[in-house]
Amino acid sequence: MILYVARRLLGVLGVLTAVAAITFVIFYVLPSDPAAAACGKACSAERLAAIRAHMGLDEPLWRQFADFVTGIFTGRTVGSGPYALQCDFPCLGYSYENSQPVWDLLVDRLPVSTSLALGAAVLWLILGLGAGVLAALRKDTLTDRVLMVGAVAAASLPVYFTSVMLIYGLIRVGGLLPYPQYVPFGTDPASWATNLLLPWLALAILYAAMYARQSRGSMIESMAEPYIRTARAKGLPHRTVVVKHGLRAGMTPILTIFGMDLGGLLAGAVITESIFGLPGIGRLFYGALATGDQPVILGVTLLAAAFIVVANLCVDLLYAVVDPRVRY
Repeated sequence: MILYVARRLLGVLGVLTAVAAITFVIFYVLPSDPAAAACGKACSAERLAAIRAHMGLDEPLWRQFADFVTGIFTGRTVGSGPYALQCDFPCLGYSYENSQPVWDLLVDRLPVSTSLALGAAVLWLILGLGAGVLAALRKDTLTDRVLMVGAVAAASLPVYFTSVMLIYGLIRVGGLLPYPQYVPFGTDPASWATNLLLPWLALAILYAAMYARQSRGSMIESMAEPYIRTARAKGLPHRTVVVKHGLRAGMTPILTIFGMDLGGLLAGAVITESIFGLPGIGRLFYGALATGDQPVILGVTLLAAAFIVVANLCVDLLYAVVDPRVRY
């Protein structure tokens, strides 16, 4: 197991390096010039050259990439001359817009995106797995058809439409909830949950619909296996047969998509955070795209890739817990 984890961690480093290299190349071939944007309209050639040198953009692409990668592990000096900045480990550079360290910007926004992703994940797992298992146990009945029709309808609704409808129905008309404003969990746990309930619901409705369909198919397949008939023949209680034998075996594909979905959301839900005004990583990424802030875009991209590959590693390790056959 230790050797397996070590090999996978080396693979994680390789994936992140490849993502950083591809992102660097994409920025290099784009026509935008951050030095020209920082210099302004009335900019002389000498001034533009000085800004490019300060940003380190006058160096060859391979040198810029090498400095970036080594800076993540050891820190580095960003720019040159009297305005050079020392970027401590882990260095992801400085934002072109506000000259703040990219790592600090990510750390400030990460609690918001983490709260949003984890809360929504709990809701969609409960709703999606519950509906999928119930539909599988009531296969080809009215309950099954109603649940699957509802899942298809919910999966067809884009998250921005669901978000707007929740805001209109529960805030503007019903007045049941406040408009979301992020409150740190350590400050007031009740307000933290109350303010995030609507964003959680908006994401949970979409994902629960997809998980309901996936879990239904997995449960129907696992409940038709010979070991299920053997368990019933032994006289095991129905709940034990369903939960311990059927659901555990059917959880493998659910874990696979859950790792991808959770890893992606941890790096920011752009649409949901923008609609509800949550200052998460998704909004940071959207603002960086609008202004061409390349260090922030690269930092968020690396963070998203790291979350996804680490989530997949955790899922692979959980396979052995959920399904004992994987251990062999």
